[in-house]
Amino acid sequence: MTTDKETAMDETRRYLAKVQVFTLYERFWHWTQAALILLMLFTGFHLHGSLELMGFRTAWQLHVLAAVALMLLWIFTMFWQFATGNWRHFVPLLEEAEEAPTFTQAFRAWFAMIWRIARYYAWGIMRGEQHPFKKSLRRKHNPLQAVAYFSLMAFIGPLLWITGLALLGWDFWKHAATLATTESWRGIASFGHVLGAWLMLLFVIIHAYMATMGKTPLYLIRGMITGVEDIWLTEAELCYLRNFHPHRLLKVEDDTTRQPTT
Repeated sequence: MTTDKETAMDETRRYLAKVQVFTLYERFWHWTQAALILLMLFTGFHLHGSLELMGFRTAWQLHVLAAVALMLLWIFTMFWQFATGNWRHFVPLLEEAEEAPTFTQAFRAWFAMIWRIARYYAWGIMRGEQHPFKKSLRRKHNPLQAVAYFSLMAFIGPLLWITGLALLGWDFWKHAATLATTESWRGIASFGHVLGAWLMLLFVIIHAYMATMGKTPLYLIRGMITGVEDIWLTEAELCYLRNFHPHRLLKVEDDTTRQPTT
């Protein structure tokens, strides 16, 4: 019979394991989305007149096709996220709110971690400090990543889709009001679409740069290709993977009570 002391020890035990953190669909979604976004940025700069490497009509056709493909991908991925519960990794403050007794305490803990992560990327990484956040099965993304991804899905994406559809359907709704009014709305939609494009480009640049800040410059990129990363597992998480997803558990370090560095 297990004593309370032994149970407590089991709950604090950690195992360093090589685990398939990102599923096949997550990787397909990530790289397909990346390719479509880059294609839309490339063709969008042609439509804007910033580039002239292809004709306007070709750029417009490719831009629209990529936009439709990306919208369909996002719609299916949203269904997949909610069906699998994976959406929880992208919502800021969710885990802190579940663990803390009050929202104020949750917010303080969340903001403190945001500050520690920002400080790490600002100068801690150059001093050889350990990353303050430890990836786990429950939390694939640190709080700063969650804010960035949530902003992409809740603000930048919808801004581009709404303004893009408004501009694409200009011939259908331009007769709904006076010419002056429709021209004003067209100007607003154009400005919003360009603003969204620049925000998307900024996100891509920062995301690509941050992807090189793992153990090695290619560690995180390789992880998003293979899905495999080294993470710390609790006793319960290890048992869960062994019983239900053994194919995702590639290698486990011998039983150890070493704790991840914080």
